Amino acid sequence: MKHLILATTAATLLATSLPAQEVTLGRFFGACEDAGTDTTTSTGEACIIQSIINAADAELDGVSITTLPTDWGNYYDQIKAAYAGGTPPDVHVMHRHRVPEFAGLGAIADISADLEAAGIDSSDWAPAALDAVSFDGGIYGVPMDFHANLWHVNMDLMEAAGLVENGAPVLPTSPEELLEHAQMVKDATGQDYLAADFAQFPIGVRLVLALMWQQDANIFGEDGTATIDTEAGRNAVTAITQLFDAELANPQLNYADSQQAFLNGEAAILVNGTWVVDFYTAEAAKEETGLDSYYVADFPTLFETGATWADSHMWAIPSSLEGEERAAALRVLAFINDHNIDWARTGHMAVRTSVIESDAYTSLPHRDEYAGTASIARDTPPSERYGAIQDVLNRELQAIWLTDKDVQAALSDAELEVQDLLDR
Repeated sequence: MKHLILATTAATLLATSLPAQEVTLGRFFGACEDAGTDTTTSTGEACIIQSIINAADAELDGVSITTLPTDWGNYYDQIKAAYAGGTPPDVHVMHRHRVPEFAGLGAIADISADLEAAGIDSSDWAPAALDAVSFDGGIYGVPMDFHANLWHVNMDLMEAAGLVENGAPVLPTSPEELLEHAQMVKDATGQDYLAADFAQFPIGVRLVLALMWQQDANIFGEDGTATIDTEAGRNAVTAITQLFDAELANPQLNYADSQQAFLNGEAAILVNGTWVVDFYTAEAAKEETGLDSYYVADFPTLFETGATWADSHMWAIPSSLEGEERAAALRVLAFINDHNIDWARTGHMAVRTSVIESDAYTSLPHRDEYAGTASIARDTPPSERYGAIQDVLNRELQAIWLTDKDVQAALSDAELEVQDLLDR
């Protein structure tokens, strides 16, 4: 018996003395140095995701996680460089639109056969979530959310302009009504109607895409034909530029400036994503913030069909991971999957059916105000060239509203470049 006790003790000491399997994790979402490990109280994307990662680091025996935060703007350049150099993170976040590119190159792993052993129930994922991580018959990641563009509303400015009924904002139903409402806000408050990042990240691209989809059009078809220089494209752009021409919106604002203008009470509407609902809710509660009465609305239908830009965040692992490294990375994916309700506090839509149907999810702030977003979420057809296509559109659209480039010339140039990318 004495020998058994000694042997057991020695085995325990050996196990506890073994170094933890280190998992490097690449992400964007911003930095948060004091996120802690409480996944239920953190606020904002950066701190919520970091609290989940910190909790995983603390709770997963034998696993140590090192976070490698990077800037959203150059994230994919860094990830590609890491893969090219043979040093990709063991776990990294991606968008669904990047799956064809990375999976098509064999960079990220098909984890279909690993899910059950890792404790990940893919049958609990909503069908659209499973589709988001699927490619060529395989599953290439664990979905984390659906995110989409919303209209964030300053109800005090809208009320002053007479654009509130029954406690909800009155939103436009046509480009003509959009201009009319914008002028009403300007006349009543002296403030702009709409703010968005038109000068930096591709929020403007997403606005144009949504308005093209609302006309049952797209920037390219399933057959790989670019269709940008069209009547639908010109209608979509004009719906936005009419606000600039009338000085009812400022095309010079970048992401940070447009957000600050909204929080300062200088814009009635901010076009931004689901990811800021939690943050804006917290900011509106502060005495010093110019935004006091905050509402979240589905993207309005200005043409025939409801549509808004949407995407999904997911977590992937490199195909090169094997053995204990792969097992540890999968444990991290399972932990993140288990904390889907915590991530949904950002404002993102959950991907697990069990979470979506829970009281904890439906009772989140403002959730009922944009419940219709999931049904109007749209995206372009899958393409390995998505990133480059988006860059072309962002450059040409910014040329329209920042340098007065002719609309048709810009759309024509964009169509030629996009077609060239699709043909490669």
